[in-house]
Amino acid sequence: MANNNGNSVVVENLVKRFGDFTAVDRISLETRTGEIFGFLGPNGAGKSTTIRMLCGLLQPTAGRAQVAGYDVAREPERVRQNIGYMSQKFSLYNDLRVIENLRLFAGLYSVPRQALDERMRWALEMAGLAGREAAITGTLPGGWKQRLALGCAVLHRPPVLFRDEPTSGVDPISRRQFWELIHQMAEGGVTVFVTTHYMEEAEYCNRLALIYRGQIVALGTPTELKQRAMKGELLLVEAEPLGPALELLQSAPGVLDAAVFGSALHLVVGEARTAMAPLRRYLSERGMHVGRIERIRPSLEDVFVSLTTERGAARKEQSP
Repeated sequence: MANNNGNSVVVENLVKRFGDFTAVDRISLETRTGEIFGFLGPNGAGKSTTIRMLCGLLQPTAGRAQVAGYDVAREPERVRQNIGYMSQKFSLYNDLRVIENLRLFAGLYSVPRQALDERMRWALEMAGLAGREAAITGTLPGGWKQRLALGCAVLHRPPVLFRDEPTSGVDPISRRQFWELIHQMAEGGVTVFVTTHYMEEAEYCNRLALIYRGQIVALGTPTELKQRAMKGELLLVEAEPLGPALELLQSAPGVLDAAVFGSALHLVVGEARTAMAPLRRYLSERGMHVGRIERIRPSLEDVFVSLTTERGAARKEQSP
């Protein structure tokens, strides 16, 4: 499979089975040079399995994939030499000093000796650790650890960086700062392939693939997904008690879908303007206390709930 010009990752009908279980089911996608590509889905959807195949760490059962111009099945070592990788779990050595971790990863990635000082200086400045080279890595705050891990992952300046939910457990401010660094790297031509289940993080991506039960259910920019996925208009409904109100609305006339979002409900209806008054009356007549009912723009979480609900219903219909 030849690598298309400008595409850093090319995947065609990729499959991974573990015995009778299909973890990744015939997925296809392409990323572009300098793109931040998000792989969004719940835990167990197949995100990490896909990443491990694309990094040359796991042999595909079927299908093909190419990363940075190399086939992941036939040339896994060449793939690993041309990528950076950040895992869900902090991957540096906590008992080593900052500078020792940098030297270790520079050696693992075969960073040229003549470039070593400049690369490590860049990593320290990027991580905000200049002057703290002697600090024990395990004593650093979570956000600094993640920035240091990023620096170590790209010391060899790879064209593709894989991030497998590396901001889990990091505070929101550190997470935003981390994303600013990612955007800087993408502007410099690095393709960033990131998995996440944080919906707000997905908004930072240029394009997204939504994966559910091993299959891609949607692909596009965040805006495109919001426009395409919702089969109707979205209402926010505040009603108490919440549980009984949800049960009522799931079978209410004109309601296509209903789900809990925080302390309110999100409803998909054909036309929001004409649905609000009848829904208020419907709930009030059944003893519910109704607060706000207003039309809202769908979030990626709404899109994902809509798509996975639709896919789940289709699976039930196909079951014997």
